[in-house]
Amino acid sequence: MTDITRLDSRDEGFREALEQLLTREAEYDRQIDATVSDIIADVRTRGNAALMELTARLDGWSVSDAADMEIPAARCDVALETIPAKQRAALELSAERIRAYAKHQKIGSWSYTEADGTLLGQQVMPLDRVGLYVPGGKAAYPSSVLMNAIPAKVAGVPELVMVVPTPGGVLNDMVLAAARLAGVDRVFAIGGAQAIAALAWGTATIPSVDKIVGPGNAWVAAAKRMVFGKVGIDMIAGPSEILVICDGRTDPDWIAVDLFSQAEHDEDAQSILISPDANFLSRVEESIRRLLPEMPRADVIRASLQGQGALIAVRDLEEAVDLANVIAPEHLELSVEDPHALVSRIRHAGAIFMGRYTAEVLGDYCAGPNHVLPTSRTARFSSPLGVYDFQKRSSLIQCSPGSASELGKSAAVLAHGEGLTAHARSAEVRIKDDG
Repeated sequence: MTDITRLDSRDEGFREALEQLLTREAEYDRQIDATVSDIIADVRTRGNAALMELTARLDGWSVSDAADMEIPAARCDVALETIPAKQRAALELSAERIRAYAKHQKIGSWSYTEADGTLLGQQVMPLDRVGLYVPGGKAAYPSSVLMNAIPAKVAGVPELVMVVPTPGGVLNDMVLAAARLAGVDRVFAIGGAQAIAALAWGTATIPSVDKIVGPGNAWVAAAKRMVFGKVGIDMIAGPSEILVICDGRTDPDWIAVDLFSQAEHDEDAQSILISPDANFLSRVEESIRRLLPEMPRADVIRASLQGQGALIAVRDLEEAVDLANVIAPEHLELSVEDPHALVSRIRHAGAIFMGRYTAEVLGDYCAGPNHVLPTSRTARFSSPLGVYDFQKRSSLIQCSPGSASELGKSAAVLAHGEGLTAHARSAEVRIKDDG
């Protein structure tokens, strides 16, 4: 049996109960932070020697030469050629769709010239080098390779460096094949906090990068927090989330497995269903109880639904939308007859899946939009990973002699007002003598 929280927006104390459900304070393990800090300091100080020792101790395989930590490009080619045909076809379809979507996100440079000859604009350039962390070991995520690497390449990043742990020295062919399809330039068989440190500061073998993207465990997340500032990072992702708004007319079994799809990630994942039909919520609850024993990760799903899940009854779909904006979910399914009537009112969501047939899992793998999304209600101010995360912008300003003189007058007044005489003088020397 699985007990899942039932809430009703009409009940007294509903808002407090909802807030308690949504409040999941990040608990930083001080021991993890201390260990990661030591690892980063060791890699910064001893470079490759530290990497080789940590890889031998933590991943259980050794190399006699640091250069052997790099996986040759030819090995990725072999992986692509030898994986089963169905796997290759699925990877290729996903890569094609992600690339096509990403191309729409790319922004270009622009400028305009004012009547007095002043040119103003923005120059857009790709980052020089990006590091991609890919989980390894029992968890292998080729989809993560595609989602992180392809937007970087569409942005024009000339060098993409991937790190992936290989416990026992075992390589995952689907991950290597995905790297080949996504255009990854170099791949290193290292992982953990030591890989993040190497990407941030560089070693004699591994080049330093400008930004690090990609998911990882608690040690990787801690390392990303610590190196931020030296390099950019994508985000610190929390547990996965799904919110489903349903009008009560979708097959309850479909909704149950949609809730399972996120709950199976982690005991801390959150799956919430909102509906104005209380009877439908009960039907979904019955589907959950009946279908859960069939799931290989039933224990994880059960813990997630019992600890973080909820079935919420509301007055109508309008109120459901209002609650969605409060929750600001990573994934939002609008399992309703007319999703277009609701979507324009959704202000906060990482990705919105519209209609009964649009399961969130399609976004995880092959729909096209990125599956790297803001969690823990950060969709209020954050966006999905995209091409724009691998581009940077510089302002362009060019003054004609006339505009330098006219703008200089105002600049000088403001600079004097701030007590910055040299600032003012720099503008004044370019002011034309009208006398």
